[in-house]
Amino acid sequence: MAFADPQSITINAVAISLPRTGSGINQGTFTSADANTKETISHTYGNRTRRVLRFDQSKIAADPLVSAQNIKYSMSAYLVVDLPVTGFTVAEAKQVLDGMMTYLTASTGAKLTQLLGGEA
Repeated sequence: MAFADPQSITINAVAISLPRTGSGINQGTFTSADANTKETISHTYGNRTRRVLRFDQSKIAADPLVSAQNIKYSMSAYLVVDLPVTGFTVAEAKQVLDGMMTYLTASTGAKLTQLLGGEA
C-alpha cells in the first residue's frame, strides 16, 4: 500500500501540499508546487530492513558575502529506521519511535533545540 496522494506538512504554521511526483519500487516522492519542499519515502531490504522518511526544504535568502545578491539554500531532515529482518514487530518498532518522538518534542522541543544547537 502506498502513501496517499497528496501528502502535506506544516512548516512554521503554513500547510504545504505535496502531490506525488514520483514512484518506483519501494520508493515514493512528493513535491510542492514551487519545488521548495520535497518528501521522499524509501525502503531497502537485505540483511536488515531500512526505512527512510526524508524532507528536503529550500529557500532563497541573502548571500552573507554579497548582500545585494540572493542565493538558494537547502536543508534535509531524515528519519531512518534500521531493523533486523526478524525480531521486532511493526507494533514494537512503532513503540520505540513513539518514545523517540515524545522525547524530542517534550517541553516544547527542548531536546530538538539542543540537538540542532550542537549539544552532545
